[in-house]
Amino acid sequence: MTAGDPTQKEKTMTPARRTPRARPATWMAALAASSAVVLSACAGSGGGAAAGGSGGGSPTLKWAASYFPTHWDPVVGGSGAQFRELALVYASLTKTDANGNAVPDLAESWKYNSAGTEVTFHLRPNLTFSDGTPVNAAAVKDAIERAKTQKNSALFGDLTSIKAVTTSGDLDVLVHLTQVDYQIPLLLGERVLQVASPKAAADPTKLDQAPVGAGPFTVTQLIPGTKAVLKKNPTYWDAKDIHFDNVQLISASDPSTVVAGLQTGTYNFADLPASQAKAATAAGLDVFVQPGFNASNISVNVNKAPFTNPKVVDAVRYAINRKEFVDKLTFGYGQATDQPFPPGYVAYDPQSGDLYPYNPAKSKQLLAEAGYKPNQISLQLVTLTDDPAAEIVQSQLAAVGIKVSIKVDKNWATPFFAKDLTFSLYGTTGRDSAVQTLTAHFGPNGVLNLSSPYEPAGFEAAVAKVRQTPLDSPNYAKVLQAATRAGLQSKALIFDYSAPNLFAKSKSISNLPKNPAHIDWNGVTISD
Repeated sequence: MTAGDPTQKEKTMTPARRTPRARPATWMAALAASSAVVLSACAGSGGGAAAGGSGGGSPTLKWAASYFPTHWDPVVGGSGAQFRELALVYASLTKTDANGNAVPDLAESWKYNSAGTEVTFHLRPNLTFSDGTPVNAAAVKDAIERAKTQKNSALFGDLTSIKAVTTSGDLDVLVHLTQVDYQIPLLLGERVLQVASPKAAADPTKLDQAPVGAGPFTVTQLIPGTKAVLKKNPTYWDAKDIHFDNVQLISASDPSTVVAGLQTGTYNFADLPASQAKAATAAGLDVFVQPGFNASNISVNVNKAPFTNPKVVDAVRYAINRKEFVDKLTFGYGQATDQPFPPGYVAYDPQSGDLYPYNPAKSKQLLAEAGYKPNQISLQLVTLTDDPAAEIVQSQLAAVGIKVSIKVDKNWATPFFAKDLTFSLYGTTGRDSAVQTLTAHFGPNGVLNLSSPYEPAGFEAAVAKVRQTPLDSPNYAKVLQAATRAGLQSKALIFDYSAPNLFAKSKSISNLPKNPAHIDWNGVTISD
């Protein structure tokens, strides 16, 4: 949670696959009708050859994506689920390892000043974008400033700690901060700072459908909303660890057809809804369970009746049976959670576990104490799509005497991010920086806080303490969990379940690294 954005801040901070949170690409689906845009490629290696799948003998990754990118400008696309596809084209200052730690990408090292108010990223030498433009300090400076200032940026809300960016020579980028913030190496990874060529980004509209980065692949053909054809980028800094030459990224709008497509060889890799996991396994496919920070929630607006009464909020909390969400929606892959982080993650607070256990009798009691008779409260639950989670909420609240109608609004994003809704659903793919996840949900300007500018008492102070704590400090986990605890005092969100990201792949593709929420193709092979 794409995951920052009132209308532009966080349109894309959504989980992959199933709800209003699920397919950010659908918010701008009209773009999918656009005609094909064929990008120039090197002579003799055009889109047709790549689309054929042979690539001169190298197998092709054929990826069926249910959240095909609407935007290919990473500043506009934001940090929602589609950042995984954009990572085919773009590299970042840092990336995330299997433990969720920031490790070098375009930057080979970084160092804070003694006060913790400035961090210098030292870039790898002699790198270029795929259009030949140098990957230097000026290019990174441009990328950060563009993310902060471009009118349609979905990222500016994530970069409030950055006061200014300067350069020292060609390889050193100095990030000056508005406050002590040791989260910056996590922040400036592939979710928030996928770096585009400044030459291409001079025309952001063109970049949005003609991406140019310094990542492992370059786009040779793009049919907006439908298909992208890519080839290996020989100038990528770790090109030696990219072991296939071609990629076909294909929009798969109907998840029920994905397994059949994998069986026939139309695809060899696909993001997979949990409902299809059993069929994929039965078909002899590998189901790749990728750890994630996905968490679904019920969002309420405490600035609007009846949620202006805290007892009504708590009544809804006690009415929610999280196990039903897990059983009916995750097919054994998810787990109940009352936090934006899954149990076991460093930011999950054990002290706050099960704060509001399922207790319909207590829910009814709280409604009576708030002065409401059974069925006196009528709520409209607004969603983007026909979401089965909405029907579960409707049923569970009916059991305690709250009537819920469901409204599907294809323009849902506009009122949600404008904080005009009273009752809705949301979910997030989280952030590599746990502080981002916390502030997005609980902060006074949090893009996922439907009750802005409301925030729980003590939250900002707790978050400031996390920022002031180096990531390698022995106290980091304790301080971070205290901030989660402070955020969970919020009345604006009721978390219900979390689930990993699921992918199905043919056995011809080797195992992928289990980097939380990220797909790392380095070292992956595809056999004939």
